Amino acid sequence: MTITEVKSKADKAAFLDVARIIYKNDTNWICPLDNDIEAVFDPKKNNFHQHGKVTRWIIRDNEGNLTGRIAAFINDKKAYNYEQPTGGCGFFESINHEPTAFMLLDTAKNWLQQHGMQAMDGPINFGENDNFWGLLVEGFTPPSYGMNYNHAYYEGFFKKYGFITLYEQITNHLDVHQPFSERFTKIANWVMAKPGYTFEHFKSKDIEKYASDFIEIYNDAWKGFDNFSLITKSTITESFEKMKAIMDERLIWFAYIDGEPASFIVIVPDANQMIKPLNGKLNLLGKLIFLYRRWKGVTRMRAIVMGTKQKYQKHGLESCLFIKLKEYVLPLKQYNELELSWVGDFNKQMIAIHNAVGATFGKKHLTLRYIF
Repeated sequence: MTITEVKSKADKAAFLDVARIIYKNDTNWICPLDNDIEAVFDPKKNNFHQHGKVTRWIIRDNEGNLTGRIAAFINDKKAYNYEQPTGGCGFFESINHEPTAFMLLDTAKNWLQQHGMQAMDGPINFGENDNFWGLLVEGFTPPSYGMNYNHAYYEGFFKKYGFITLYEQITNHLDVHQPFSERFTKIANWVMAKPGYTFEHFKSKDIEKYASDFIEIYNDAWKGFDNFSLITKSTITESFEKMKAIMDERLIWFAYIDGEPASFIVIVPDANQMIKPLNGKLNLLGKLIFLYRRWKGVTRMRAIVMGTKQKYQKHGLESCLFIKLKEYVLPLKQYNELELSWVGDFNKQMIAIHNAVGATFGKKHLTLRYIF
């Protein structure tokens, strides 16, 4: 076996092709866009390069066939927040061959050790955790856009290598045609009628305003969680800009109390239903297919993130946002399903919201750690 650090144009193409080889007979897999993968490793498109470093490798068997890949990275803003300096590995793919998988993991580990790390989390992303994050262990069905999909045998590789579970990531599914409970609806309507409580959907022309409101809410809502780091305006503006190609403004809602940003939910149409035939290639033909499928419409939405300021977390704002969403979605007669992805098992309040709206289990991913 031969492992090669990705540096040349040919290496980059091979890195992308590995997944197409690994999943060529898996009808559930949907190939991520090559452009999205490459953007992670491009300093001009991923601002995490400003405070971290990343590299990646491909592996070939003795006959020269591509058999796997992996990336390793260090986020300087988070690496030293743990008991031991911790980096990450991700974009892991391997044939069902333990020596191949372990050589990839060893390579990532050795690189991280050379840069002062004493542990690695994986499989994770060199970016925010809303994309390319976690090991799928339950719910091997077609993934939504940005959600990791992998073969079931990957879990055995990670566990045998020595990774332990840090937390579980639960994804639930909501049938949009299923009525909310009478109690849920009653509470939401009561809250919406309160003086000073207002609700509005995202508008692209005011992206700066909503990016600021998002940051204000998000940084307050999540500050109590372990190893939380503040999200920056450049990161969220970059995320909103990336979403524009698929965004439906009336699927992103904000709640305000006396004009103060208080809560939000960010939902996008599932782009995987648009890109499935493209096999990762957004060339001219791919763009035409994508535009046609976007015009035709998709049947699934994905909730990327929700947040409510801590002082407003028992005010029923989340219920109101779901009601506003449903008031828009149902008359369209287009969407059938909302994927609520993903919620850490430590986030009991968000899991309770999923239960309150009647969502049912869909998938489970794991975030794992290996201490050297």
